[in-house]
Amino acid sequence: MIAARLALYTFGIFREPAEHPANAGFHARNDAALLQAEQSAGFIARSGYDGDPGPESWGLQVYPRFYLERGDGWSPSTLSLWTEPEAIVAFLYAGIHGEAYRHGREWFLKPQWPPYVLWWVGPDHRPDWAEGVARHEYLHDHGVSARAFSFTEAYAADGHPTAIDRARVAALRETNAGGRDE
Repeated sequence: MIAARLALYTFGIFREPAEHPANAGFHARNDAALLQAEQSAGFIARSGYDGDPGPESWGLQVYPRFYLERGDGWSPSTLSLWTEPEAIVAFLYAGIHGEAYRHGREWFLKPQWPPYVLWWVGPDHRPDWAEGVARHEYLHDHGVSARAFSFTEAYAADGHPTAIDRARVAALRETNAGGRDE
């Protein structure tokens, strides 16, 4: 039997319109970061984007109420499924994604909203973009709970508070590195 899976929705707003030269560093790293996620231990699947090559979109892509239209019709966001929070942490802060994360202030507005939300789903449930947005807004409006949480205040699949296992993160980071230089 497949266990519960951890859903992750991320959302950010560029400082400048998407195609502005100030965002070139983000765009140069984006495909490699998505590939890194797909090759990471604990990764299950991710939604694609309508009109883009790659995985199918998990429903109509929508944005939280914090979305700021800049004349380009989109804002960076992701929706994915993972086995455990430690797998996400091992991916997020290492490799090309970790390097991009350290440059985030160059490209994105400082959020007045959560930059991401986590929640558990059943083994056969695939969240859509609207569900990700609803959980994201719930976290902003109501704070952390088993319904919508963060890494700093995480919940286990059984609904009880838990902490990120740093030793497990380190082991997964080593697995992910698999010979590549971090």
